[in-house]
Amino acid sequence: MTALSTPGETARYSPLIDPFHREITYLRVSVTDRCDLRCVYCMAEDMTFLPKRDLLTLEELDRLCSAFIARGVRKLRLTGGEPLVRRDLMTLIRSLSRHLESGALEELTLTTNGTQLARYAAELAAAGVKRINVSVDTLDPVKFRAITRRGDLAQVLDGISAARSAGLKVKINAVALKDGNEDELERMLEWAHGFGMDLTLIETMPLGDIDGDRTDQYLPLSTVRARLERHYTLTDLPDRTGGPARYVRVAETGGRLGFITPLTHNFCESCNRVRVTCTGTLFMCLGQEDAADLRLPLRASESDEALHAAIEAGIARKPKGHDFVIDRQHKRPAVSRHMSVTGG
Repeated sequence: MTALSTPGETARYSPLIDPFHREITYLRVSVTDRCDLRCVYCMAEDMTFLPKRDLLTLEELDRLCSAFIARGVRKLRLTGGEPLVRRDLMTLIRSLSRHLESGALEELTLTTNGTQLARYAAELAAAGVKRINVSVDTLDPVKFRAITRRGDLAQVLDGISAARSAGLKVKINAVALKDGNEDELERMLEWAHGFGMDLTLIETMPLGDIDGDRTDQYLPLSTVRARLERHYTLTDLPDRTGGPARYVRVAETGGRLGFITPLTHNFCESCNRVRVTCTGTLFMCLGQEDAADLRLPLRASESDEALHAAIEAGIARKPKGHDFVIDRQHKRPAVSRHMSVTGG
């Protein structure tokens, strides 16, 4: 893959500042809407995925990410779907690592379901990836297959082991599910912290139609925290990793526990991030439908000027916050697109 920008390019462009004076320094990019799992809170079992011609090529993804880095993005997270099912993804990651070497980018990371980690962990580490997020919602193999509809927990645990052996710092993400995994969150906390891994709990988000009713899945993390505090001493931390999680230290384990609460606690006031889909659509807010098309300027010219203009116009419309709510009366998602399309 050919490098499309130079380390000195950052100086040519001004930082991206939204209407509320927040500097955009964190970009999440979906490289595919496809996934090898079908988690019940994320997808319908019989998903229709986008035609491959609609997806940005790896070269286009490189060019797009590089444009954001030139505007001051310091943290880049690759997501999906499941990013590691994208063919030749490591070619993109190795190319983007030039921004780590130049110092323009502080961190290149990804979120994964872990199914492909045993295969790619060493390559990721060699390309400059230092840490990853792995989604694990249960440590019960039967329950894991039920939640993912097809997953093998042992395969994911082997992937996590391979990542740790390769020197990658692993954070575990778990969606809190009412009557799904709420009875084992203490076990998951002890397991993650026992291996030196942070655990972040996430409220289910009302994105996309699924087979079922999210009102039956929704478990407020305020309730979860109150339950955990019966057994653990939780101390609030000022730590921020660029994302929306609020962290506590668990005295009994010594580990860190994060809470991502889009419903019970709006996390928008310090939002420094935007998302780009695998089709090149820029969403300035996860919980809003307003978007900017970046694929058109990418494909219209070899020059990046139109692309930068489109990015600027999008950031100028970034809202103050989202309006997530579980619609209990009509059972509708707050946002029609699936998380796998936007980027998890």
